[in-house]
Amino acid sequence: MKKFLFTLFCLVICGCARQFVMPENYEYNLMQNSKFNLATWQKISNSNQPIHIYIEGDGRAFYANGAPTADPTPHDSFMRDLVVNDSSANIAYIARPCQFINDSNCDVSVWTNGRFSKSVIDSVAATIKQIAGKRPVVLIGYSGGAMVTGLVIKQHPEINIKKWITIAGVLNHHDWTEYFGDAILDKSLDMDSLPNVPQIHYAGDKDNIVPIELSQKWIPADKLKIISGATHNNFPNLEIDFK
Repeated sequence: MKKFLFTLFCLVICGCARQFVMPENYEYNLMQNSKFNLATWQKISNSNQPIHIYIEGDGRAFYANGAPTADPTPHDSFMRDLVVNDSSANIAYIARPCQFINDSNCDVSVWTNGRFSKSVIDSVAATIKQIAGKRPVVLIGYSGGAMVTGLVIKQHPEINIKKWITIAGVLNHHDWTEYFGDAILDKSLDMDSLPNVPQIHYAGDKDNIVPIELSQKWIPADKLKIISGATHNNFPNLEIDFK
């Protein structure tokens, strides 16, 4: 009986986590590629303008006790709120692999030690290319999504990147896990330098997930904007420079 109740509880939680509402002018598209299917929401209204593409963070990868979750779908709406408040003509929000959907290729390593694996990076890059084509892309990554976007730019120079923007971003996962004494992400690619594209990075001075000293280590001072009072998922009065 206890096992049944626990299973039922998990199904309810997973079902609720996958409910997601965007404004009606955003179209849901499940983008398919060779490895993962990715959930996306898109608003494309002007083919002559660049497209802003937002990549979600790691989501709910772990429980509070450190055990991996069964579903990495994010529970907070920080990144999606940024999307909705962007007034650009062309916008796409791309969830990370295994977020918001069931995919037979998903296993726990996709959102734990392999969250930045080559297959993850290639799948996100393929989705970006499907959406943007040759159009200029402003690529925005949040938290672990910053690492994904940086690796996409490095691994796929064919994507036309107009600007790279990160918010509360992890930009070297070896440094990050070492800082907290966590297990290394041994199935993931890493970056030892930033891509050579126009870029700006926003960090919060109260962020205890990606501490400011790590951002200062990774990012040149002229490309780093420190937001006073900002935590990992609360950046009051953030005004993103898309130009």
